[in-house]
Amino acid sequence: MTTIENKYLKVSIRPQGAELTSVYNKTDNTEHLWQADEAIWPWHAPNLFPLVGGTMNNELHVDGVAYPATRHGFTRTSTFQLVEASDKHAKFSLPYSEKTLAIYPYKFELQIIYTLIDNALRVCYKVVNQDEHTIYFSVGGHPAFNVPFYAGEKYEDYYLEFEQEEELLTHTISPDGNLSGDTEAVNLDGKKLRLTKELFANDALVFKNIKSREIAIRSDKHDKFLTVQYPHFKHMGIWAKYGADFLCIEPWLGYSDTEGIITDIKQKEAIQHVDHGHVFEAEFFIITSY
Repeated sequence: MTTIENKYLKVSIRPQGAELTSVYNKTDNTEHLWQADEAIWPWHAPNLFPLVGGTMNNELHVDGVAYPATRHGFTRTSTFQLVEASDKHAKFSLPYSEKTLAIYPYKFELQIIYTLIDNALRVCYKVVNQDEHTIYFSVGGHPAFNVPFYAGEKYEDYYLEFEQEEELLTHTISPDGNLSGDTEAVNLDGKKLRLTKELFANDALVFKNIKSREIAIRSDKHDKFLTVQYPHFKHMGIWAKYGADFLCIEPWLGYSDTEGIITDIKQKEAIQHVDHGHVFEAEFFIITSY
């Protein structure tokens, strides 16, 4: 386990998936990150690569070849190496291997870099192309935050506040975990979306294009907040396990296949790419009150 810390935050990251396991707010002694209850949802904040979401028939198609694929890719179960560390900074690396080439036929290095900047945690993804050709991928975050923040509060005391007023359409999810091809309106009260357990009765809210570049978790009962700021991410998933006391705010570049449509990775909606000899970079921030 690697820990970075400043006067505001203490953050822990494990080698598996280079996954955050704790975002502890030292100013009011609050653990903001879901603590991975095995009986409910066994993750904290998985990193998603080279897929976001699911694929048809659990297969990734590349140049006419079908490779076995798991939901959200293989990164969250892979062991990263810690390659740099200081009090406020940690850099993890996952290079390609014979194991990854068997399921994702590109030569890459995925770097995940965590940096504390006052009351904010910067999460940076770098995809280094080590192949002779352009490589294609999706990438995203899946952090789960404790809601409510404090004992004695209710989930329904909380709401999401979007940066901008939005006309939101969620792309509904099929029983197999792909996009169904249908949409439903999600109504905001100004910039606010009230949190209820029923909000996620039919799985995640998936927004393919969203104007806001930050979303805050706020309460009617106090002025404490947690904000996810995602300047480089165009797509968003918002999810909680039905009935659980957490909320995921998931900045994405990519999303699931649409049910019944098999597409080569190069033609997938929202797919990202990085050319030979180049590096792709995207970042988001977890910002806490203090």
